[in-house]
Amino acid sequence: MIIRRFKSDDAVTVSEMIARTLRITNSADYASEYLEDLVLRHSPEYIMDRALKTHFYVIEDGKEIVGCGAIGKIPGEEDESRLYTVFVSPEKQGKGLGRRLIGALEKDELFIRSKRVEVPASITALEFYEKLGYVPENGVTGPDTNGLYSLEKIR
Repeated sequence: MIIRRFKSDDAVTVSEMIARTLRITNSADYASEYLEDLVLRHSPEYIMDRALKTHFYVIEDGKEIVGCGAIGKIPGEEDESRLYTVFVSPEKQGKGLGRRLIGALEKDELFIRSKRVEVPASITALEFYEKLGYVPENGVTGPDTNGLYSLEKIR
């Protein structure tokens, strides 16, 4: 299992892995209509655009992509970053891959130069991020209108 930078020919596979993960893992916490909107949004074109604007990584198990995540600068902020598009395929969850992926993102130069890193966490991933030291941004503990929690790590 390796964590490496995204390559343009990964876009379709990453999009498909995200779609499966949303439909399986997040289905207990979100309505299917909302999840299908997210599936459509995470098209290969969207993934390519995200990869152009961030430092995008994938987890590869043999030739299969089983996870992804990105870190990018917050527009207008020189010392703040955000984690994006963090997913681990359903059959690989609970095996430490998410923790390894966040570890790789936290070793990235964008994380290292940041005083603050934020992440929009799904209900499904909230506990995962909290275990990794991310806390509610500005003390707000409830979800936003999209059902996401704004978490941050101050360094």
